[in-house]
Amino acid sequence: MLKAVSTYLYVRERLHPGILDGLTRSGVQAIEIFAARQHLDYANRKAHVKEIAEWFRGSGIPLNSVHSPLYADYEWGRAGALPINLASTDRAGLVEAMDEVKRALEIAEQIPFRFLVQHLGLPNESFSEKKFESAMTSIEHLRAFAKPLGVRILLENIPNELSTPDKLMEMIHAAHFNDVGICFDFGHAHMMGSVREAFEIMRTQVCSTHVHDNAKVHDSHLWPGEGTIDWKEAMELMRSAPQAPPLMLELAENEKVNPLEKFGATFEKLETA
Repeated sequence: MLKAVSTYLYVRERLHPGILDGLTRSGVQAIEIFAARQHLDYANRKAHVKEIAEWFRGSGIPLNSVHSPLYADYEWGRAGALPINLASTDRAGLVEAMDEVKRALEIAEQIPFRFLVQHLGLPNESFSEKKFESAMTSIEHLRAFAKPLGVRILLENIPNELSTPDKLMEMIHAAHFNDVGICFDFGHAHMMGSVREAFEIMRTQVCSTHVHDNAKVHDSHLWPGEGTIDWKEAMELMRSAPQAPPLMLELAENEKVNPLEKFGATFEKLETA
């Protein structure tokens, strides 16, 4: 399995080559960048994006994916900031959300990457046909924008009624989104019910993963083994995916842990589970 890490671990600080160097020294083979403006200012193409692009060109490490932005501000959704919602039923809000995602997609002009990982709706969002139709419209528009950039859209299962495994697969099939895949989030699947059931529903479309743990209560992004996911079962499921997705750790910052010293043992533990 390809050993990969999301920069979500460092999302509250500016992304710089030193962080990326540390990841490669710890054995990471591919990277996902979390597109939050305080972390990677994806709209600043002449400076920040250029700096990161130069690192990738010189490192030989692939940028596997970019996680679509959740907010358009520089402070992670400070009080009053509106989250980016591709299922919004307000047309002006929907256009603004799609425009922000497109700004992140344009990273691919300087740093080629394979996948954009996309949320549909907000955490705990209820289901309605209008929201589902808005989400479908958004994905139709974004996949057309992403295709010339060489990027494929991946929908992520998140804890809401729009992004259950059944609903994501219904959208892909109903809209004939043959080039849209799934980023399977193990932690979210565990919170929402059964990892096995969720994975089996989406298995044929799984192109990437988010690997983290929890105790089924909070989306805490713990290191594997610190929650209650059965990782032996999880790795067996992952190996059954026909498109060989990367083992992508998406972990929360923990001041008591030096992640660079822990990645190697964590990958080894998962691969031998």
